[in-house]
Amino acid sequence: MGTLQPALNATSANLPAAAAPTAVSTKTWIAVIGATLGAFMAVLNIQIVNASLADIQGAIGAGIDDGGWISTSYLIAEIVVIPLSGWLAQVFSIRIYLLTNAILFLVLSAACALAQDLSQMIVLRAIQGFTGGVLIPMAFTLIIMLLPRAKQPVGLALFALSATFAPAIGPTIGGYLTENFGWQYIFYVNLVPGAIMVGMLWYALEPKPMKLALLREGDWAGIITMAIGLSALQTVLEEGNKDDWFGSPFIVKLSIIAAVALTAFLIIELTVKKPLLNLRLLVRRNFGFGMLANFLLGIALYGSVFILPQYLARIQGYNAEQIGMVLAWTGLPQLVLIPLVPRLMQKFDARIIIGVGFVLFAASNFMNINMTNDYAADQLLWPNIVRAIGQALVMAPLSAVATAGIEAENAGSASGLFNMMRNLGGAVGIALLQTVLSKREQYHSNVLMQSVSVFEEATRTRLEQLTQYFVNHGVLDRADAAHRAYVAIGHTVQKQAYIFAFSDTFYLLGMALIVALIAVFFLKRPGQVSAGGAH
Repeated sequence: MGTLQPALNATSANLPAAAAPTAVSTKTWIAVIGATLGAFMAVLNIQIVNASLADIQGAIGAGIDDGGWISTSYLIAEIVVIPLSGWLAQVFSIRIYLLTNAILFLVLSAACALAQDLSQMIVLRAIQGFTGGVLIPMAFTLIIMLLPRAKQPVGLALFALSATFAPAIGPTIGGYLTENFGWQYIFYVNLVPGAIMVGMLWYALEPKPMKLALLREGDWAGIITMAIGLSALQTVLEEGNKDDWFGSPFIVKLSIIAAVALTAFLIIELTVKKPLLNLRLLVRRNFGFGMLANFLLGIALYGSVFILPQYLARIQGYNAEQIGMVLAWTGLPQLVLIPLVPRLMQKFDARIIIGVGFVLFAASNFMNINMTNDYAADQLLWPNIVRAIGQALVMAPLSAVATAGIEAENAGSASGLFNMMRNLGGAVGIALLQTVLSKREQYHSNVLMQSVSVFEEATRTRLEQLTQYFVNHGVLDRADAAHRAYVAIGHTVQKQAYIFAFSDTFYLLGMALIVALIAVFFLKRPGQVSAGGAH
């Protein structure tokens, strides 16, 4: 279960017998590029919508709390379908499965733009997440299956554009479209590249017979427990901070459901004859440590894309387009650098490239741990460029090293696990950062307020200055002016506390990447790993 060996055999049968091991047909490259374009759009769709969430909520009459489900529903569906995709591709054939979901993704994009109320939007986004979630692991699987070992770095560099460039550039595109054309265009923007993607896949993927009989042999107990467990866990992570975590009966119940279902899933996968996912891959040194590094990369990758817009909106008062322009310097350099990574992988040990990438990504976060009230676009430029270089160097070589030696029959499991873990890392990272931000703001507020006392001469002087300011600007009642002065100082203290709290979140992201760097030291050189059937 979860194997794609028959598809690989069929693909291999169509290759010229005299082809060199590194020769790849044009048709194969078109299939890989089409699939990675789909993965890029699926990941982009998460961030592009998040950047415009406030506008969507206002347009369809959703409150802030309920409107969060526009993103949550997409993420839940996506994280559930990613590990299912290897098996479902075998059941329905890669061509039918990928094309069907690619077309549905485009139809649902247009439908989301036409949604009239919150319930419609949530349902449409959930189904869109299910179709978009297919595009991510299938691109990864095709790269492992169809490309020989020597050409996989090029394919993985293409995939890195979806994994790291898409989240970075999403807010830029989303902010620009929303401010200049309206929020509907963040969905319409999928249609033209999506049509190109469908055309490429239609041309390049060979028709294969479906194997519906495999549905009877499906690991249904594993599928059900995984779907329930991941859905509950994703909901807990997305909604926990807003609902005060375990102070909420809803979150407590969902946490218990997630723990029980995922424990049952692990037991089932390790005991059944034909598991949905081959979890024994995790004990392989490179794949296991690669998964850990990938999980931590997800925390930092999606966490930084979450925290930077929050800082710019809350502290600096930037709108969606202005935020997008700041984050563009995290995205655009990657567009130049990622295509160069395969060449670097030919000249240097991939583990060194990964290590340098994680060091730079960590350094970019540590550059932001001493922010002040004046810390805005100009001050964020160099940290964002350093972050872009680090991200560009990590993804493709990490994927190559982690999957070195993965056999073709395990390609579906490896792809599902690797991509699910990065997305899960993102969900954990955002939930953790939301909590840290609120807790540290409270802590810094308490510390700062101890220094802001009416018994302090500096505080009394500042209160008098502010009171006089309000009197001079039309407040006739001096008592009212004094009250406003107290409120103004309170706001100043809270703003400063938030700046300190945001600095703390960047420190946390940097430390997560240091742990990822440690995991890299345990990876074997890819050449030392048995190539297996996949190569």
